[in-house]
Amino acid sequence: MTKTLTISHPTGILKGRIQLPASKSEANRALIIAALAGGESKLHNLSEANDTQLLQKLLKSDSDSIDAEDAGTVMRFLTAYYAITGQQKTLTGTERMCQRPIKVLVEALQELGAGIEYLGKEGYPPLKISGFKGNGKKRLKVRSDISSQYISALIMVAPLLPEGLELELESKVSSRPYIEMTLALMKHFGVEAIFEGNTITVPHQKYQSATFSVESDWSAASYWYSMAALAKEADITLLGLREVSHQGDKAIVDIMRRLGVHTEFKPEGVRLTKKHSEKRLSYDFSNCPDLAQTIVALCAAIGVTLEMNGIESLRIKETDRIQALQIEVLGMGASLEERSPGIFQMKPTLMINRELNFRTYQDHRMAMAFAPIALLQPVQIQEPEVVRKSYPQFWEDLEKIGFEVMNNE
Repeated sequence: MTKTLTISHPTGILKGRIQLPASKSEANRALIIAALAGGESKLHNLSEANDTQLLQKLLKSDSDSIDAEDAGTVMRFLTAYYAITGQQKTLTGTERMCQRPIKVLVEALQELGAGIEYLGKEGYPPLKISGFKGNGKKRLKVRSDISSQYISALIMVAPLLPEGLELELESKVSSRPYIEMTLALMKHFGVEAIFEGNTITVPHQKYQSATFSVESDWSAASYWYSMAALAKEADITLLGLREVSHQGDKAIVDIMRRLGVHTEFKPEGVRLTKKHSEKRLSYDFSNCPDLAQTIVALCAAIGVTLEMNGIESLRIKETDRIQALQIEVLGMGASLEERSPGIFQMKPTLMINRELNFRTYQDHRMAMAFAPIALLQPVQIQEPEVVRKSYPQFWEDLEKIGFEVMNNE
């Protein structure tokens, strides 16, 4: 029997302070770079997300067989890390992970001299990694419209290559802020790189051990922004967020300014309060695709017509997120359609006496994107344990701020 939670809020009034989880995007990059640096780097405020805890464990593992589970960054970052550091590993993951493409990264590493072969379907995990024989190649062309994680994986290991790396990005760059985050963290650990136009140049050099404190997660903050927009009254402080941030999902500040939430930056984080919402929104999610689910669910709930593009990468995430959204908003009387290639429109209708039971498709962001609708009426969330991937204490934090969360087992 599928586990479900019933979530409701008796007053619709939200006031309180929330300690957000640390950014797993920053944490996972810092872990790989610290491992490449050797020595004794000190990393503070590492994420409790399963992805980060898993990467910490695997980096310490002496096993020849490595299971990345359902963690995309773990699979992609470790593929490059093991290959360029000359390790022999078999790298696999969940059934869904073995359906997520990795060919772009593998072919790039093979061009550089890595020994990698597919143990199943070509272009997909599991992989057998059998060492590295540098061939002196330093220039690569790589597609950059599928996943920025391929690019980040390559540039993090680039300083170890005998000639460094000159990486030319072909086509539209997906999630550019995540590449810039990677470069900023590399610089923090002593590596200089140049990102000009569509080319990233990383000379051969050595990482230096360093101390680094991970920022709270702007992706996690997005769900609280959605709650503030849906609440009758809201005064929420999210702790640990910075006004100057490497995280692309800080774009939630601008998006939610148009959807009814005012942001005030304070020394301890951000304060969210309600304001007037616009009735239509058009947005390009190319730099922040992980925000799309939150915004679709919110707009469906508050009656905002949404037009969006830049969400192509959602097809290859934990689930096909576009398809999952199309199915779940139907239960709210809304529709999400691709009007022209890459251009989607979500048309809402008012929820009237509908019983809302949301499936999560083994995707943490589906659970957290639709949970805030409980401020309007009770909702059921199937397989709620999926939040462990990025925000393990999410349901407990909801209870801290007045939500009623009931286990239906």
